[in-house]
Amino acid sequence: MIDIHCHIIPGVDDGPKTVAEAMAMAQQAEREGITAIVATPHHKHPSFMNDGQAVLKAVQELNASLKEYEISLNVLPAQEIRLFGEMNEQLQTGELLSYGGHNQYILVEFPSNQIPRYTKQLFYDLRMQDYTPIIAHPERNKVLMEQPDMLYEFVKNGALTQVTTSSITGHFGKKIKKFSEQLIEANLTHFIASDAHNLAERAFRMEEALHEVEKLFDYETIVQFKENAELLVEGQFVYAEPPEKIRTRKKLLGIF
Repeated sequence: MIDIHCHIIPGVDDGPKTVAEAMAMAQQAEREGITAIVATPHHKHPSFMNDGQAVLKAVQELNASLKEYEISLNVLPAQEIRLFGEMNEQLQTGELLSYGGHNQYILVEFPSNQIPRYTKQLFYDLRMQDYTPIIAHPERNKVLMEQPDMLYEFVKNGALTQVTTSSITGHFGKKIKKFSEQLIEANLTHFIASDAHNLAERAFRMEEALHEVEKLFDYETIVQFKENAELLVEGQFVYAEPPEKIRTRKKLLGIF
């Protein structure tokens, strides 16, 4: 099982502070059946900058530590990139990393309470350069929760999305859990990943989330999520069903 979104590199963002903490996270991941993790430190975030070369070096060091600790886990490099207007240019220079180095899929995040006005045009420009944006945790974005048709348009036009395990398990609250389920039901998400930062409030919860998905949907759904993660890091085409709009219940005489 592959975790495509995780903050496991020590000392670079709001993930683990020390190598020991990172190793503890790796051991927990191993116990959950995770065999590979894509390290996605924040980049172009208001508080964190992790350019491509720095991430490659940090991942190399982290894999050396895993070998020293005899942990059978492979870490791959990528970034969680806060959306900004010059992404196309910096993808060409190596400032930004794609998944697996295949120059195809990139993980992007929106600010929590907004969607930049230039997003539609930027996504179009990325697609014209054969890059597919993967939107990190859309279920936690206030605008998308209130206007899910906006996410539908992004996905219809070629973007992919990733939902967080803790959203599915309810650790971020009932509203986010419900919205996550709606995204899965409407084919508006294509990956489940931990977005793990530590072993406490931001833990992996991969097994728990997949169990919840199987209970709510079926076994084939979790198989597809797992296969998509494998296809992603291999640079293959990810499986995506045609998206649907989220059905919302309308008010009747002020009562739901």
